[in-house]
Amino acid sequence: MKQVIEEMRNGRVTIIDSPFPRCGALDVLVQTRASLISPGTEKLMIETGKKSLAGKAMARPDLVRIAYDKAKREGFLSVFKEAMARLDTPLPLGYSSSGTVVAVGANVSGFAVGDEVACAGSAYASHAEYVAVPQELCVRLNNGNDLSPEEAAFVMLGGIAMQGIRCGNLTFGETVVVVGLGLIGLITTQIARAYGCTVIGIDIDPSKVSLAKKLGCSHALTLGKSDVDARVLNLTNGRGADAVLLTAATKDNSPILLAERITRQGARIVLVGVSDIHLTRKMFWDKELIFTVSKASGPSEQLARQSYPADLVRWTERRNHEEFVRLLEQRLVDVKSLITHHVPIAEATKAYDMILRGREHYIGVIIDYPKDAAKEATVRLKARAGSGNSIGGARTRVGLIGAGMFTRNVFLPVLAKTKGISFAGVAANTGLSASHIGKRFGFEYVTTDYQQILQDESVGSVFIMTRHNLHAGMIRDALKAGKNIFVEKPMAITREEVDRLEQAFRTSNQPSVMVGFNRRHSPLALEMAGFFADRTSPLQVVCRVNASFIPPEHWTQDPTVGGGRIIGEACHFIDFIQFLTGADPVSVEGSSIDGQTGKYIRDDNVSLSIRMSDGSLGTVIYTALGSKAYSRERIEAYGEERVAVLEDFRTLELVHGAKKTRKKLGAQDMGYRGEIDAFFALTNESSHSLFRQGMLTTLTSIAAVESVKSGKRIQIAGDGSSQ
Repeated sequence: MKQVIEEMRNGRVTIIDSPFPRCGALDVLVQTRASLISPGTEKLMIETGKKSLAGKAMARPDLVRIAYDKAKREGFLSVFKEAMARLDTPLPLGYSSSGTVVAVGANVSGFAVGDEVACAGSAYASHAEYVAVPQELCVRLNNGNDLSPEEAAFVMLGGIAMQGIRCGNLTFGETVVVVGLGLIGLITTQIARAYGCTVIGIDIDPSKVSLAKKLGCSHALTLGKSDVDARVLNLTNGRGADAVLLTAATKDNSPILLAERITRQGARIVLVGVSDIHLTRKMFWDKELIFTVSKASGPSEQLARQSYPADLVRWTERRNHEEFVRLLEQRLVDVKSLITHHVPIAEATKAYDMILRGREHYIGVIIDYPKDAAKEATVRLKARAGSGNSIGGARTRVGLIGAGMFTRNVFLPVLAKTKGISFAGVAANTGLSASHIGKRFGFEYVTTDYQQILQDESVGSVFIMTRHNLHAGMIRDALKAGKNIFVEKPMAITREEVDRLEQAFRTSNQPSVMVGFNRRHSPLALEMAGFFADRTSPLQVVCRVNASFIPPEHWTQDPTVGGGRIIGEACHFIDFIQFLTGADPVSVEGSSIDGQTGKYIRDDNVSLSIRMSDGSLGTVIYTALGSKAYSRERIEAYGEERVAVLEDFRTLELVHGAKKTRKKLGAQDMGYRGEIDAFFALTNESSHSLFRQGMLTTLTSIAAVESVKSGKRIQIAGDGSSQ
């Protein structure tokens, strides 16, 4: 299928061929019939992309500060490479479209194949021939009202206008001023009029002012030609406007200053567009004005992963979209008059060139789509290469499943430098992610169906880099297909998944299986383990992890998707204790913070005590309470009058008696190179050992969560199960 993207490195807009997206359990798969370019937002994105590296940094000083703090901990070179990789990631353009449903997810309700729908949402309702959109961001159309696809494609812009009006708390009969009569401004004036308000539109462009009048705006004024302040006061009997909605896009604060002057006592000012936010204190003090910045099209049920009851949250993002579609269907809002251009998707770059150069007058630019768009899950990028060589029995022809930020920015650049391997195919949920990685790293084909990777007989090794809840099922599928498997941690998120994995491994031909516990493969970690190699008594190991705060709505916090941070990340340090002691975990006891925890999640702030089979004791202190400016990970080990301290996998201090040695790397080495080399060097015996250790780590992590909740110590049986 064809899709419009922006290359963030240089701001170039291109059209690519990519596989059609995978339809998730809560998604609606839609064949696009029309999509709307949002000139203000998309132009700003493109102009930002065209800036130099310094220009991008000046535009986002907050991100520069974060990168600087990270560089102090991990080294400048690694952070710079990560930043460059992020800039190399393409962005899908567009967020408002319409089309026909061609598939629905297993858990979707209210939609069926063949429904005509309006679609909204950045990264979802993109300019692409097929889009997978969460059900919360779809509105089913009433076919009896004969709403055209191009009209329905305005849904997201209408939702943004609707939310601006909601933030203005307008009531019947009030006078509202709309400053900026672009696409959203002209929609806003019509909605406010339909709701019984007197609307005054203001713009610097006389043609837009004229169009506003034709669309029923009560009064429309041209900045520079009319005495706007005096006219607004006259039209409101000297009181001033009840509310001002700022839908313009400017670099200064002139719209806000105008709003301050033309409002009444106690009025509301809502910023819907873009403006420099500098308020005049005296004006706000004199009039007791209220200023609000409107966010998108309302509270998102999709991001919150829950449905808000209407009696508690009357107007969500979805309900605003539904209300806007109702206004369209009842012909209370006219968007057809806003359409100035149509362009087929194959020529979409011409539309962006027109917008960027300002060569023609435009307002609404619609992208049209063919009815017979290709629906291919796999796209070949280049001719097939050889089947690869063999290293230690593991085939070196690689298939990749998953294309998240960590995979493309951190892991793949290391994997790509491995000698002797060849890349076959890459699978990802979205065609854009798969296509970007495929082209960047030289894969032969890209797909949104991971079974294509497993069915490829030429693929010997599969790297599974998806979200955590998918790992166990994909490992089982890959075992059935006879592939050598590398899976990013954790290998599973429930005890039942571990049991099924163990059974699948036992009944397979037992190819190599390795879990991505990279830290044990760091060169400093290996040196640390060697420091204690000749010990004859237990170790005491303390792992302190300053993990930083992650909000509860992040996917890693969802127990059914990410498993939570103990299973999803603290597992690294449970594994490291196994590695350092060379022993099995016997039992685990965990405690979390309690009382008034504020924004902090209890299970993100825990202390885990792990007893090992050789008598060693491991402690994991995992916290989200600390500062990002401080070191993230510190591991201390004590045994036989020796001390080893590993800080952020960049410095290692070893103390034996009076002798102290300290080693510092030029950049942090988290062991990614080492784990990849170890994977391709696996023997049958070492693979069995690592699989068993991975199971023990996973079971201990799951038991740690149970212990934190129950307050009891949980035993880990010798056969790999916990009890």
